[in-house]
Amino acid sequence: MKNKWLLLSLTILGVTAASCNKDFLQRDPQTEISPDAFFNTPADLNTYVNGFYDSQLSSPYDDANSDNISSYTGSEMDKLVHNGITPNTIGGWDDWDQLRRVNFMLDNVYKTKGDAAEIAHYTGVARYFRAKFYFAKIATYSDVPWYGHALSDVDSSMYKGRDPRAMVADSVLDDLQYAVDHLKEKDGNGTRVNKYAALTLMSRFCLFEGTFRKYHSELNLQSSANKFLEKAAWAAEQVMNSGKFNIYTSANGAAAYRALFVSTTLDGNSEIIQWRDYQASLGIGNNTHTVLGWVWSLSQSLVNTYLMKDGTPFTNIAGYDKIDFLGTFNNRDPRLAETVAYPGFSINMDNVSYVAKPNLGGYDQLKFYPRDPALRKGWDLNYTALPIYRLGEVLLNYAEAKAELGTITSTDITNTINKLRARVNMPLMDMAAANATIDPVLAAEYTNVIGANKGLILEIRRERRVELACEGLRANDVNRWKAGNLLKEAPKGMYVRAIGAMDMTGDNIPDIAILPSPTDTSSIANIPWDKKKNMARYYLTDNFYLENGTSGHIMFVADRAGRNFIEPQFYYRPIPKDQTTLNDNLKQIFGW
Repeated sequence: MKNKWLLLSLTILGVTAASCNKDFLQRDPQTEISPDAFFNTPADLNTYVNGFYDSQLSSPYDDANSDNISSYTGSEMDKLVHNGITPNTIGGWDDWDQLRRVNFMLDNVYKTKGDAAEIAHYTGVARYFRAKFYFAKIATYSDVPWYGHALSDVDSSMYKGRDPRAMVADSVLDDLQYAVDHLKEKDGNGTRVNKYAALTLMSRFCLFEGTFRKYHSELNLQSSANKFLEKAAWAAEQVMNSGKFNIYTSANGAAAYRALFVSTTLDGNSEIIQWRDYQASLGIGNNTHTVLGWVWSLSQSLVNTYLMKDGTPFTNIAGYDKIDFLGTFNNRDPRLAETVAYPGFSINMDNVSYVAKPNLGGYDQLKFYPRDPALRKGWDLNYTALPIYRLGEVLLNYAEAKAELGTITSTDITNTINKLRARVNMPLMDMAAANATIDPVLAAEYTNVIGANKGLILEIRRERRVELACEGLRANDVNRWKAGNLLKEAPKGMYVRAIGAMDMTGDNIPDIAILPSPTDTSSIANIPWDKKKNMARYYLTDNFYLENGTSGHIMFVADRAGRNFIEPQFYYRPIPKDQTTLNDNLKQIFGW
């Protein structure tokens, strides 16, 4: 009965937070949960932290708000680069109730009696979630108020201003270190927070903070960048050396990579550190079917990043920027065809090929799309397990941190990047060769990378973009590297040789036609009716155009007037105006 009462109270708390977000920091927690009636045993703590998982633990399956997307009208990044974000128009800043729930437990855990290790474990879970909450806040706003306890309506700090980023980041690191020191190595089947999940989050956060400080001079924190990079490498190394995880290779080649994102369960997968379980029997589903041709496609920039099968850059090919959709997939890194819907892909695993949509760019996302039709039942009714943390990211975090520190060795490359490449039978990276022959395309994308390891850092960034595509990390990567130039550039879709009919599946039968307008069909007039009757038609009046008029890459009308990226302002987001009005101690930063 106690547990049912708690869950009801949490539900009420969530409703009140949604309906009134201006006083969420001051509402007395005792109106929802009486600490005298709860927090008495480790079992109470376990029940309480259950509420953190659904509200605060996500498993992303897209790269919205980054340069990996070609067209995603209405996304925050789309609004930002078209000058559509101001303090008056932006949302956010209304999720502090999540922090309050965590702090309420931490304020009352001293009442708990029982096994000290169990109590410390659940305290570690709470501090993990507080660290995760503040990581997101730092990444969005930089300086933010730090609240280490649940506020009451008489707390004088309720309306304080921002605390310095350095102080908040150190507090996040303290929380993560506590979690690492006290969490169990495994709790259940891998869906719960554990020691290695905390280490992975530590490596992710410290790599973010270390590189952000290194490349963002406006913070004046460059001198402390290495502290975080060293901690990122340390945390990653603890996971790597634990002996508990290995790059998953049980399937053959690309199929092993695919299995990380479309399996019914990830329990027992050697690469998975933490995952989310979606099953009909649990009444929990996901929306992964929406990745394929729903409201976005992937960008030509991302597609160009994948190497050729022989390990050479795609962009080394003469005329690479005029290779059409069918040619794009020839002899490429196998991960490309696991990420982008390739010619001949069938959504129902039959002889009917999927046809990509040029009005979104043509490179429709395949990664995370449930391959088995039986797992796709509708909105929030897809039943594939999703990774939260996996060893692949840990290896990339380690390699990048060591490269930025200047302490990376060939052995490090063998133990990280080359394990990922070996899984999909790609040629291994050679550290000396990477530094000796720098890819000019990568160098033009990341102009602020300098030093003896420049070529290696660029190639690690390539590998990271390819391996982790669509896993929700790209936007933060671009921001921490201070690569806003990539967001200012208008994104492109696939290359179109000429207006008219196109074969998109590789069977020599035209599947689509790109036409100037519904009334101008002259380019397909000579195609027999039996071949064009089922051909989907798209018009250059449908919010896209071709860069050269009648040929070229697909471009988007929204970008005709250009895109804007103001540095350093656009690496951060403004606090909504209603919040700074409510609390006049909250000040905007970096031009907002």
